[in-house]
Amino acid sequence: MDAHPTDPTTIQTGRSRSTAAPLLGRRALNRALLARQMLLRRQPASALEAIERLCGLQAQAPGAPYYALWSRLDRFDPAALGELLVGRRAVRIALMRATLHLVSARDALALRPLLQPVQERGLAGAFGKRLAGADADAIAALGREWTAERPLSFAELGARLAERWPDRDPEALAAAVRARVPLAQVPPRGLWGLSGQALHAPLDAWTGLPEEPGCTAEALVVRYLAAFGPASVKDMQAWSGLTKLQDAVRRLGPALVRFRDERGAELFDLPDAPRPDADMPCPARFLGEFDQMLLAYADRSRILSDAHKQRVFTANGLVRPVFLLDGFVAGKWEIRRQRDDATLVVEPFAPLSAEGREALGEEGARLLAFAAEGCRHEIRFEA
Repeated sequence: MDAHPTDPTTIQTGRSRSTAAPLLGRRALNRALLARQMLLRRQPASALEAIERLCGLQAQAPGAPYYALWSRLDRFDPAALGELLVGRRAVRIALMRATLHLVSARDALALRPLLQPVQERGLAGAFGKRLAGADADAIAALGREWTAERPLSFAELGARLAERWPDRDPEALAAAVRARVPLAQVPPRGLWGLSGQALHAPLDAWTGLPEEPGCTAEALVVRYLAAFGPASVKDMQAWSGLTKLQDAVRRLGPALVRFRDERGAELFDLPDAPRPDADMPCPARFLGEFDQMLLAYADRSRILSDAHKQRVFTANGLVRPVFLLDGFVAGKWEIRRQRDDATLVVEPFAPLSAEGREALGEEGARLLAFAAEGCRHEIRFEA
């Protein structure tokens, strides 16, 4: 068992005495992550409860949140998530790292004000030169007015704005609105089994909920640790896109416990958060593309080895669907369809044991039943 935070090791150095934070090895951090991500066993929570517990789901790909919930929830029904989106209780919106997330409507309203600097920094990095000297407030105000009248695609929004600012790039103009105005992607985009153009409406107008002052940095740190801890300040900042979170950690003070990892980094956590035994068995799990666990850390070694990073993260910013064996990323997968046939192609990063192959076969059959209902199913393992 790993050391408990209430049982620190005290060391003497000259006249001063300091307390060495307990060590949490890679496997202990892995099991803590899987416990909080509901991957040690599927949970009976609702889709909304899970989305809020995990502080949102990555949603760059429309189907990504569905696979995330299928792998974590007992008897997950995609229609339940669709109802949340259509009923405006959940939304797809740019939040952490200025990337698209699926969150509850109330979390979107609370988180976006705090994360506004992240949106501004992303805009400056991608479009700063093309917007130099532009009246960003006027652009955002007009964009908000038009998207409140009816949801617009970024292409349409940019083209309309370019009629007012003909010397500006339409893409940059639409991006300025996205950064300044909290815009939700509206259905049918993001509904299971349906396709639809990405159309956007102001978050408050779409949800009908009043604007909120926003959560504090301390509250965000607590939410992050509940879903991903123990973690370093660098991890918190890599996940959120915010800077100077060490100040929030400092203000939380004794409300957090401290650990260290095998590389010597200082880790923080909530006192009562789950930290299972490092040897706890873990089932095989298939994770969808852009799974949030792979994007939640500066140091991903608790879930993904450095040797496999380039096989999961592509040069153009995609994050491949992966599977876990013994809690760690052990390969990639995809479902290939041809008419009424669906083949799950499993590509391990190393030779599989008989037990690993059997576990992946059983879980893979469940995946095909979920993702390719009504098709003939086949599972193929590739070298």
